[in-house]
Amino acid sequence: MRIRAAGPEDLDAVLSFWKAAAEGTSISDDRDGVARLVARDPEALILAMGVPPGRAESRPWGRDGELVGTVIAGFDGWRCHLYRLAVHPERRRLGIGSALLAAAAERFVRLGGRRGDAMVLERNERAHHAWRAAGYAPEEQWRRWVKPFAH
Repeated sequence: MRIRAAGPEDLDAVLSFWKAAAEGTSISDDRDGVARLVARDPEALILAMGVPPGRAESRPWGRDGELVGTVIAGFDGWRCHLYRLAVHPERRRLGIGSALLAAAAERFVRLGGRRGDAMVLERNERAHHAWRAAGYAPEEQWRRWVKPFAH
């Protein structure tokens, strides 16, 4: 598989992929929201792509150019935030999520980050296992508070 940053040409594929592979939705899970992310921080949206048949890495990770996983690795200069870790349902448990989280961690370290915070749905037990396996743990003393802004 090949890990790379998303570009503007990937927006529609990413949004379609999230409908099939990601749990839940966010108010900014639309073309404008993802386009703003990519324009503001071109390295934040990390993609895992399948590789051409016959290459040593091709194994079961997908066809050439097939989107098989995503993670958003956002850094605001102070904290490292992880969102939208998603792996194609038919390609889970093959190391794709681990490779994406490793790429995110490399990005964070390069930028001076010291700790990654992940947004994980409480009801998504499968994700809890994946995050724990990657070395993350919940901090029970925190609760997310949100307020949508009118446009």
